[in-house]
Amino acid sequence: MLPYCNYHMHTVLCDGFDTPEDMVVAALRAKSPEIGFSGHSYLPFDPEWTMDPETTVSYRRIIRELQKRYADRISIRLGIEQDYCSDPSDLSVYDYVIGGVHCVFQGDHYISVDLSAEAQREGIQTYYGGDPYAFVEAYYTSVGDLYRRTRCTIVAHFDLVTKFVEKDPWIDPENPRYRKAADRALEQLLEEPVAFELNTGAISRRYRTEPYPDRRILRTLGQAQAPVILSSDAHRAEDLFFGFDDAMRLVDEYDLNLFTDLSSLQDALPH
Repeated sequence: MLPYCNYHMHTVLCDGFDTPEDMVVAALRAKSPEIGFSGHSYLPFDPEWTMDPETTVSYRRIIRELQKRYADRISIRLGIEQDYCSDPSDLSVYDYVIGGVHCVFQGDHYISVDLSAEAQREGIQTYYGGDPYAFVEAYYTSVGDLYRRTRCTIVAHFDLVTKFVEKDPWIDPENPRYRKAADRALEQLLEEPVAFELNTGAISRRYRTEPYPDRRILRTLGQAQAPVILSSDAHRAEDLFFGFDDAMRLVDEYDLNLFTDLSSLQDALPH
């Protein structure tokens, strides 16, 4: 395994299982030159897996302390995974922002995109009249608007809405309505100064057998030479660089414009 970097990870401060220092130790063992933390921004209507305001302050303090403590051994960056539905806030305190869509609102009701296949089905039946592609269209409307909303550096798991399709094919990514919605969002984001994740997180958690986004989207990203960065979306220290060797084969297959570290990515993106 190459000495990879990874900038998408979660700890016990949100919905992860290990401490921030556990993640640092795992990165040191893997001889990683740099890692970045990206705790989940606060969602008051779904607080169980996000960082409340008090925890967010603690999170920033802990990561900055780790930066200093390990400065002679590894570079550590402080990021945030800013949800589309989180209240806009001052994100300048972070070294980078990952933008993500984890829920879709229908009026005053929200449907989780990635909690479970059952929750997704129930939300579609209850609030979208059983039409999965109306749900998909709402999801991709938010994804296409992610940069405007969050000013993110990196777009998280572009097609997260397909998390469960391998085991529960309620949504068909080849459906014309699906493809139209996804392509519209992709076209919007390709006009913005953002990078896209090649995200192995759903593989490590055994929901998928291939990374986000799917191969059709990867083909478009390669053709457009859009910036791409590897991401494990790790929730455990043992998964910090999960699947990166396999993901590199997709980088070659689709001629992806891969950036291996955050500094070179940020320098390359228009300001």
